[in-house]
Amino acid sequence: MNKVAKNLGLYLVLVLVVVSMVNMFLTPEEVQKQYDEISYTQFISELDAGHVRILQIRNNTIPGESSSAAFQGEMTSGQRFLTYGLDVSEIADKAVKMGITVTFEAPQKNTWLTSLMTSLFPTLLLIGVWMYFLYGMQGGGGRIMSFGRSKAKLFLDNKPKVTFADVAGCDESKEELQEVIQFLKDPEKFKKLGARVPKGVLLVGPPGTGKTLLARAAAGEADVPFFSSSGSDFVEMFVGVGAARVRDLFEQAKKYQPCIIFIDEMDAVGRHRGAGLGGGHDEREQTLNQLLVELDGFDDSSSTILIAATNRPDILDPALLRPGRFDRHITVDRPDVKGREEILKVHMKEKQFADDVDVSILARRTPGLVGADLENLVNEGALLAARHNKDRIGMDELEEGIERVMAGPERKSRIINDHEKRVIAYHETGHAIVAKVLPGSDPVHKISIIPRGHAALGYTLQVPEEDRFLMSKSELMNRISVLLSGRVSEEIVFNDVTSGAANDLERATQIARQMVTQLGMSDTIGLIKLGNKREEIFLGRDISEDRNYSEEVAYKIDQEVKAIIDSCYQRAKAILTERRSLMDKIAGVLLEREVLDAEDFARLMEDVPSDIPEPPDDRIDILPNTSRDFLA
Repeated sequence: MNKVAKNLGLYLVLVLVVVSMVNMFLTPEEVQKQYDEISYTQFISELDAGHVRILQIRNNTIPGESSSAAFQGEMTSGQRFLTYGLDVSEIADKAVKMGITVTFEAPQKNTWLTSLMTSLFPTLLLIGVWMYFLYGMQGGGGRIMSFGRSKAKLFLDNKPKVTFADVAGCDESKEELQEVIQFLKDPEKFKKLGARVPKGVLLVGPPGTGKTLLARAAAGEADVPFFSSSGSDFVEMFVGVGAARVRDLFEQAKKYQPCIIFIDEMDAVGRHRGAGLGGGHDEREQTLNQLLVELDGFDDSSSTILIAATNRPDILDPALLRPGRFDRHITVDRPDVKGREEILKVHMKEKQFADDVDVSILARRTPGLVGADLENLVNEGALLAARHNKDRIGMDELEEGIERVMAGPERKSRIINDHEKRVIAYHETGHAIVAKVLPGSDPVHKISIIPRGHAALGYTLQVPEEDRFLMSKSELMNRISVLLSGRVSEEIVFNDVTSGAANDLERATQIARQMVTQLGMSDTIGLIKLGNKREEIFLGRDISEDRNYSEEVAYKIDQEVKAIIDSCYQRAKAILTERRSLMDKIAGVLLEREVLDAEDFARLMEDVPSDIPEPPDDRIDILPNTSRDFLA
């Protein structure tokens, strides 16, 4: 009915516009087409000469007919003319005395419809436009002045069919949600013991780890009504709309208790207050205030659970995170090797795979990838198999899918001259040899000089054998040596360097500076953390760093970073200089084949002596580094 009413209102406006245009413009144009206009002076001359035989006066308009043959020849209408005058009464008296037939046209009487349209048309037009915009802002539906209605989707009989069996790689997170589900299924069990179930559950984790899927699975397991919304649905340009939508959402939820409210991207509405452009009267802050009130307003008998998801918990308002609102924070982190294997099995259920596909190998070769990446990997493999007209997805397609997800698609159309191709081959060979020789480095899985993605002209793929959470100082030094070895190989072979090591130098400098300023791995600087991050809450990202040290210390930091880089560079140079013939051999094979896998590279590296000492086992606690190195 709302859609019909909207269309009828629009059609009414269009009809009024058309009728008004016809009434205002069509009739005068039709009258004017029947006569030829002449000047008033010419009309008086013809009247005095006795050539005018009929006059029909309409207000100040004087149409008539002439009997002059010469005058008629100048007019396209034959003998009818039209002129205008102010004092037509004297002209009429004069024409009557001369025996000319004079008639007066009675004033046109407006019909009731014309009068109604003339008087009401502007008002009706404004009302019609106003109603149209009101309906249009409701997305094609909704009532007038219903801005405050919540946009959350309610799932009753069509609630998500996803269960915990469809969610893999986050067993701990599922266990944390089990209590919430049990409460929704049997609230009396908890009330007898006087237990208070969390009012809110906040799912925190990197993008793509399955936070939204986990919330849908919780609704499917609990088998209760499910309200799904996004943080951006509450924020509008109109003041008070967001707060009204929050109130409406919780009022609807009370009618369907027990139920689950899910708000995705909570950081869109829950950011820290006091940092917006509008101060305390910012519309987003008013929405957050109302949300805080509603969370506190849950009575003890309420069976409504709020689940929210965000990947930026650091910018959420502290009042939102305190107990009594979001009581439980569940981290949905990147899956480990076992979790990746389970996730791959979930996404491989409905697809046909060849016998050579080994899920455990794929899981070991995809460290750092989240659920969304793994799903994309399997999909890329299926697309490649279809492109090759295969009826099953093989291991080759999945391996290619891994590289497409990590480094991007191949760009064989990019034309590289022979000299640059040779430089790239030696560059990647240098990376691979140093990574093989240095103990504790991740094994080399693949070397390629085929361009991929938007920037990489070649890459050396290192895949760790297991998930790592700690790295020692010697291992970090080895990583820097591997990064610098591409530049070293260029200098040894060509006695010149190129811009291909730009990304390597950036990453090596970042690791070295982190070792000096954050990890306490410099004897000169000591066990001090230098530099504090300064965050701009409104923008939601780090924009600068406070220097809590003097210029003298800054100079020492730069010297220490340079010393680490120089030491690692000389170490890589010594390794590659000693193995120059091996580097020529591997680079030649790489130029011929363009791609070397782990087995090919291992055969070429057989019987290579390694006189590099084992690194000491001095492990330190740091954030896990990226698990895949693409060295262009």
